[in-house]
Amino acid sequence: MRFYGTSWVDHSRGYTLRRFALGFGTMMLAALSALALRLGYEGLRINETAGWLTMLVVVAFATCSAIAFTRTWAGWNREGAGADDPSFRSIKAVGFLGLLLAYALRSGIEAPGERIRRREYEEELARWQQLTTRRSGNPARRGRRRNGR
Repeated sequence: MRFYGTSWVDHSRGYTLRRFALGFGTMMLAALSALALRLGYEGLRINETAGWLTMLVVVAFATCSAIAFTRTWAGWNREGAGADDPSFRSIKAVGFLGLLLAYALRSGIEAPGERIRRREYEEELARWQQLTTRRSGNPARRGRRRNGR
């Protein structure tokens, strides 16, 4: 929501263009990240590292990317899903490719985090409207009105 300001509320001021541009930019970052991982893998092969170590690195990056993707995606679907859980920061750092892909795909649906923010906004708006509506007289006296007074 950082890049959207308040335009997510009513989808104004270039919200759709901004969402598309951020999704596209994130997809390009994911492609560059995949290229960097590929170069790292090639470096391991050129260095003739043991096959088990090379496979361990590949499995570690794939697993961390999958975990980062699923936890990030789940964090945008329901509140309190542990999207910012400190114990998973290192996994998300290693699985940065999954994190970037989740952000890019979510930008195609909505601004990442918009659903949770919209729910909070509507709850606060309803609470504010309830507090600001004025009462029209004493409710205990409503039933006792007589004609002529």
